[in-house]
Amino acid sequence: MKCVICKQGDTRPGVVTITLERGATTLVFKNVPAQVCANCGEAYVDDDTTTQLLATAEAAVQAGVQIEVREFIAA
Repeated sequence: MKCVICKQGDTRPGVVTITLERGATTLVFKNVPAQVCANCGEAYVDDDTTTQLLATAEAAVQAGVQIEVREFIAA
């Protein structure tokens, strides 16, 4: 697909690091699968992966996690 940010590059499968923050909680997920623009590097994460990331983040917030770095593992 064409990148909606730079409108120049096409996306390719790759992995990215995603940082999520909410209140006092900061979560870093490494090796998250995404479509990455070859031109500008913008990452597009699919709906299933996003749902999994947000559910994991919500559980971490509820558990009182302050800072955590995780390797992403698809469910």
